[in-house]
Amino acid sequence: MHRLLCVALATIGMFVSHPVLAQSPKGSPVQDSKISADVLKDLAPTGTLRAAINYGNGVLAQRGAHEQDAKGVSADLARELAKRLGVPVTFVGFDAAGKVFEALKAPDNDPRKWDVAFLAIEPVRAAEIAFTAPYVLIEGTYMVKTDSPLQNVDDVDRPGLRVSVGPNSAYDLYLTRTLKHAQLVRAEVGGGRAMIDLFLREKLDAVAGVRQPLEDYAKGDPSMRVMSGRFMEIRQAMGTPQGRPAGAGYLQVFVEEMKATGFVADALKRSGQQATVAPAN
Repeated sequence: MHRLLCVALATIGMFVSHPVLAQSPKGSPVQDSKISADVLKDLAPTGTLRAAINYGNGVLAQRGAHEQDAKGVSADLARELAKRLGVPVTFVGFDAAGKVFEALKAPDNDPRKWDVAFLAIEPVRAAEIAFTAPYVLIEGTYMVKTDSPLQNVDDVDRPGLRVSVGPNSAYDLYLTRTLKHAQLVRAEVGGGRAMIDLFLREKLDAVAGVRQPLEDYAKGDPSMRVMSGRFMEIRQAMGTPQGRPAGAGYLQVFVEEMKATGFVADALKRSGQQATVAPAN
């Protein structure tokens, strides 16, 4: 425990001398003078923090009146990070997590280009994104017809059964690795309720997704039910493209502070979302 504490304190010392942002006389945030040039170069190479916001996950992000009025814990974290860096933030909106990952390869002048993103940790993504520890934990589960014989998540992985998913979502990537018998059927687009529409239209056996939006849908449709168990724990984290070590290290410390101070819990509450704040790393 002593060794871990020393490592954490040393890491923090690499990037900032204070965990609290300095304030100008008028109370507006200004850059902490101890943030290194390497951190700024990694996280805001254009002088602006470009933050990818995935509106396909309503637990973490909700649309505002316009793109730069994004709501939710992801947007709040991005704004707080920009304050710490002393730079403006611009939100780059996406309708699905898979689209955020695809934009990683966008050229520098592409409006989809981002510096930080809020995605679930997955091995395929981690090859190209340096993730922090998770800040929020949510569940991946199934929704089925009320009269379906499928009762538990383990019942779904059987020969001949078909499951709809959003393409390149965290649960699509996970189920692609783990299902042995059931067939995945991917919606044309990710995010929103596309996989639910596919499930209904093609009369599939189950639809996979994040628990909260599935439960929201089932509340309005008595012919549907959401299973009580989960097939995966979805670990939502911040990330920056691989090859930006100073920025990645700063994000690790930033996320741990945001969890410890209650910032993440408060942001979830403000946006009306219920989710589990991830434990300290």
